[in-house]
Amino acid sequence: MTSAETTRRRMMGVGLGVLAGVAAGCSGGSGPVRRLRLATGPEGGPYNAFGRALAQAVAASGRRIEIVPVSTAASVDNLRKLGDGSVELALAMADVSEDAVLGRDPFPGPTAVTALARVYVNYTHLLVPADGPVRSVRDLAGRPVAAGAAGSGVQVVAERVLRAAGLSGASASAPASASAPAPADERQLGLAASVSALREGSVDALFWSGGVPTPALADLARELPLRFLPLDAHVGALRERHGPVYSAVTLPAGVYGLTEPVGTIGVGNYLLARADVPPGAARDLLQVVFERWRDLLVEVTAGARLEPRFAISTGEVPLHPGAAAHYRAVYG
Repeated sequence: MTSAETTRRRMMGVGLGVLAGVAAGCSGGSGPVRRLRLATGPEGGPYNAFGRALAQAVAASGRRIEIVPVSTAASVDNLRKLGDGSVELALAMADVSEDAVLGRDPFPGPTAVTALARVYVNYTHLLVPADGPVRSVRDLAGRPVAAGAAGSGVQVVAERVLRAAGLSGASASAPASASAPAPADERQLGLAASVSALREGSVDALFWSGGVPTPALADLARELPLRFLPLDAHVGALRERHGPVYSAVTLPAGVYGLTEPVGTIGVGNYLLARADVPPGAARDLLQVVFERWRDLLVEVTAGARLEPRFAISTGEVPLHPGAAAHYRAVYG
């Protein structure tokens, strides 16, 4: 049993003790409204859309909490803000969240964060012009690639895929030989800038990690013939190096004009909280999330469901005590 599983069972076992505290929390009543800042992502991105939808759903619920979305660079930036206390809540990809909890690069030490829920899965997209020369990850050697904004989870997964293919400067442990492929030229670009760069031809490929379909990419696919490169062959190497946060998933036929499915890499997204968020506030928030999950995910990823057994699968990231109490009380 992993340390996270031990912690999760202990927290799920708090049962009535924590629930008593939750009952005295901020559900109903006339107490002050608790304001919680939520680190989301850049304007126009899925985290930003989720954060806005969650703020609206909470406001309409009548519960004594307020969600204030904060635009950020996304996952890495969000976890840093959560750690330094400039926000109380955050959205982040599972791989980066585990890096933060375990104190792995790019974090200087363990970050004390907890999970409220695993809310949906990101699909890793690697797209290139359909009439271009790139047909596999290895073909990106020496080529300019839009690899995600600085501080984003996209940048982390893009660098790891390129490292697995031997195309990242970070993967070099010895001087390059004449036979070694040149590293890809990784450009730190957010989604909007990445789309513009691929359209204009200043990059040869675009990495993205998000829901399906991602509207900006669906729009691009309608104006520019695209090829989506399969990435599922790299899942094994990523899991061996970074653990089971990565899984094989499929971009289905029909999205982005695809005529057949494309295997790729999936990674979960967590709704996170500082451990000092009151249990009652955490429980109120989760009640809204589970009541309104269809509204929260409609702009983020098609066809997704939020189920308790899925939501509590947060790997090395321990559940917040209020979240553990919520799942215990509602689902047993």
